[in-house]
Amino acid sequence: MAAESDGKMSILRYDQMVERALRGVVREALETVAATGLPGAHHFFITFRTDQPGAIVPEYLRQRYPREMTVVLQNQFSGLEVSAEGFAVTLYFNKVPERVTVPFATIVAFHDPSVKFALQFRGIEGEGRAAAPVGGKTAGAKTVPAVPAPTKGDKTEETPAEKPPGEVISLDAFRQKK
Repeated sequence: MAAESDGKMSILRYDQMVERALRGVVREALETVAATGLPGAHHFFITFRTDQPGAIVPEYLRQRYPREMTVVLQNQFSGLEVSAEGFAVTLYFNKVPERVTVPFATIVAFHDPSVKFALQFRGIEGEGRAAAPVGGKTAGAKTVPAVPAPTKGDKTEETPAEKPPGEVISLDAFRQKK
C-alpha cells in the first residue's frame, strides 16, 4: 500500500526505496568478499527466510529451519557467487559441503559483528519487521529471533547471533509519521 499524503496515495514509496538500497549494501559487501576474501576479522551472520521462492537449502536443513535460518560466512565457506538477485555459497554442515542459494529479497538480517554493523529488514510481505536499532530507542523496533543453537556435537555454519549489534540502520527514520 502506498503512503498517503494530504489524502492522496503517493507513488513515492521511500520506505521501499531505502530497503532496496540497504539490500544493495549487503550485495556490495558480498561482492567484495567474493572478489577479495574476508578482510581482517570481518565475518557475516545472514538470516534469511527458507520458506520463500528462490531460497535453496538442503531438505534436512529446511525441515530443521522451516521458516528462517542464519548462516555464517567466516572460516568454512567457498564458491561465493553474487548476482543482482542474490548469492550462492558452499557451506559446511557437519563437515559436509552443501550449496545454499539466498535471494536478497529473503534476507531479514545482516550482521558483521567485527565492526558492530547490522541491518534488519522488513522481511517478506510486510510482516511488521522494521530495520531498527537493537536495544535502541526507536518505537516499535523488533529484533530478528535467533536461530536455535545447534545441538551438541553439531558443528555447522548455522548459528544464532552472537550478541546485539552496535549499529543498525533504521528505516523508521525515513517513514512518514501519521
